[in-house]
Amino acid sequence: MNSTTYVQYGCGLCAPSEWVNYDASPTLLLQKLPLVGPLLKNQLNVVFPENVRFGDIIKGLPDVEDNSCSGVYSSHTLEHLSLADFRQALRNTYRILRPDGIFRLVVPDLEVAVRNYLDMLEHGQSDASLKFIGTDTLLGQFERPRGLKGYLTTVLGNSHHLWMWDFASMSKELAEAGFLDIRRCQFNDSTDPMFSFVEDPSRFENALAIECRK
Repeated sequence: MNSTTYVQYGCGLCAPSEWVNYDASPTLLLQKLPLVGPLLKNQLNVVFPENVRFGDIIKGLPDVEDNSCSGVYSSHTLEHLSLADFRQALRNTYRILRPDGIFRLVVPDLEVAVRNYLDMLEHGQSDASLKFIGTDTLLGQFERPRGLKGYLTTVLGNSHHLWMWDFASMSKELAEAGFLDIRRCQFNDSTDPMFSFVEDPSRFENALAIECRK
């Protein structure tokens, strides 16, 4: 990859051809299996675009060299990582960016969720905690998955959050990883037009979006 490479990790089904797109979903890995993969696609709930590559930012993305990326993007991925894995992901993101390269990230905003929770309490909503834990932060489970289907859903899916972030805590982590010029950002406000190919306005709702540089 050359110095004009743009990499997105945790891409899901958003895989614009202008970017190199990675996802670490076990479902994607199954779909990439020779012979078996095409047969499994009809049985799986999610079918990834053909140009999505399997790669885990925690372990390091395959075929992405150090200091090679002009831009890196991650939308609603980092909240699914444990704290230790999140910090490793930031280190690996920093490593693959070229000097002055841009990193933009979007995660659910803990501060927004907390303010919504407190507002519901003030208005006497008895289910405020259920909404906060089960819906707004996805830190809880309404039911424990059981049986083979439940096991496969747990293994192949990654819908629950392992950590939540606000601007203060995320900024601190980014700074400690070496990032500079850390700022809140909005949908499509980057000076680099390449980010317009990967950003979706719906992903910025009730979310914490940050842009920074190496």
